[in-house]
Amino acid sequence: MSRFGLIPVAVILSATTALAEPQHGIAMYGEPALPPDFAHLPYANPDAPKGGEIVFGETGSFDSLNPWIQAGRAPWGTRAHVAEGLMGRSYDEPFTLYGLLAESVEMSEARDWIEFHLNPAAEFSDGSPVTVEDVVWSFETMGEEGHGRYRRAWDGVESWEQTGEHSVRFNLTGDNRELPLILALRPILKKADWDDREFTESSMEPWIASGPYVIGEADQGRSVSFERNPDYWGADLGFNVGKHNFDTIRYEFFGDSEAVWQAFTSGETNHFVENDPGRWVDRYDFPRVRNGEVVQSIVPHERPSGMSGLVFNTRNPLFEDVRVRDALIHAFNFEFINETLNAGVPQRIESYFDNSILAFDGAAEGMELALLEPFAGDLPADALEAYELPSGTADARNRGNLRRATQLLADAGWTVQDGVLRNEEGEAFTFEILINSSLNEPVTNIYADALERLGIDANITLLVDNAQYTERRDNYDFDMITYTWGLSLSPGTEQYRYWGSEGREETGTRNMPGIDNPAVDASIDAILNAGSRDEFLAATRALDRVLTTGRYVVPFWFTPEVRVAHAAEISWDADNLPIYGYWIGFMPDAWWFEAE
Repeated sequence: MSRFGLIPVAVILSATTALAEPQHGIAMYGEPALPPDFAHLPYANPDAPKGGEIVFGETGSFDSLNPWIQAGRAPWGTRAHVAEGLMGRSYDEPFTLYGLLAESVEMSEARDWIEFHLNPAAEFSDGSPVTVEDVVWSFETMGEEGHGRYRRAWDGVESWEQTGEHSVRFNLTGDNRELPLILALRPILKKADWDDREFTESSMEPWIASGPYVIGEADQGRSVSFERNPDYWGADLGFNVGKHNFDTIRYEFFGDSEAVWQAFTSGETNHFVENDPGRWVDRYDFPRVRNGEVVQSIVPHERPSGMSGLVFNTRNPLFEDVRVRDALIHAFNFEFINETLNAGVPQRIESYFDNSILAFDGAAEGMELALLEPFAGDLPADALEAYELPSGTADARNRGNLRRATQLLADAGWTVQDGVLRNEEGEAFTFEILINSSLNEPVTNIYADALERLGIDANITLLVDNAQYTERRDNYDFDMITYTWGLSLSPGTEQYRYWGSEGREETGTRNMPGIDNPAVDASIDAILNAGSRDEFLAATRALDRVLTTGRYVVPFWFTPEVRVAHAAEISWDADNLPIYGYWIGFMPDAWWFEAE
């Protein structure tokens, strides 16, 4: 079948010649680490018992069970636990997929087509078989009517054709090497389940898929549960052995983070991720900890730190000059702030891909240097050298860095006149810091005090109205804003939305700094077109280098581990962690409940 019309299978079989052999898995770069007959994923415990319940506390609310569309707010668990794709991802490898609904896959070397061979045993939770028709309908419907995150991938599909009773091939544009893997992860739904209802309608009506759980009780805005399907078709696949161990996964929703904390301490929930390093040290002395009902676990990881911090909007002429941005980074006394607010526990974010093999290190060389040299004239003078963020002091004075900041500002034409930093036209250096959470007030207040010592007037605006804040953020109506980008070990097309030059003018992207840098665009292009792992590493490190030395963000902190408090009965294998650590695919998938 083509994308828009029927083609007899016999014609397809006679007119096409296979250019690749069926494989049990595919990888973005190189080959899958596990053999075709692997017994289980490295981080799954094949002896884990089945049973029990895990209960999460979530902030906010929900009014829909349909996570595939723009309308409504659906719990993320509806995507994570109920539906599955043609292939599944191993989180012990940067971007490798293994057969799930598809028992094997073929892909051209140019990645301009991919063919999936469905497992004949694959079935939905109601016992009906997963068919090629269901696959194509899911791809097409989500791509044309679903959430925007599905549309770009579908645009890369030129046509499709059924090549056998259980096989379907998608012909691609070939300009995105990541696209075959993205398609392989697309959730597959049962077409007939939607015959009598609108796909785009936000609804609390459950739907059917093929995953290990089904949607259980749902109290709109308050709680939703997912029940393990005892007849799950894929339970014995090597990809699933030792996973999906809880009988019930439940989410309870609360108005704010303090309510989530109180629910955990009282026993209403039994799992809590601690994001406050100070509280982890000082407040875990409540009764459930003292009597052994709750334990504290630390789960390390090797994934990128991402970037979180105070973002300069370079669309504002005030922040166009990299020397000005460098000066304001020197004014941020990380050591003092971290000790004051976080008991000195977390580490500073040194670059966007810090804590991973993707982070740049030292001076640029080899393929990384070759990629960036053509742009050297447009980069900061030290971009290709070994670069480190300035170190502060244990006290608030930070004198050495403030002296350096004063010199950088003077070089950029800003000097202190009667206690106020002004340019040659006499204009004062003043700007607004936009935040949407009181959690960010302490750090911005300390920072504003430091800027005042430079003669800079930084006004903090706390905008708690989410609609107003979102409108200002998405239209880049701010001078400086607190923001976080989460990054993975497999960066791809999303990097254009984060840093691509089109985001300088296009609203609604995640290019908050207004980056318009040819070296950034070239690095992203190189990531997506890398033909080998070495090329991919060089391109990602080049991107990391250009973003970091561009001084677009005043970095905050991160921890190379996740702090988790949970009921003592909830267990995990600390000796066989995936490189992603505490992440989707690992929690709650590979954890289990010990009845005794």
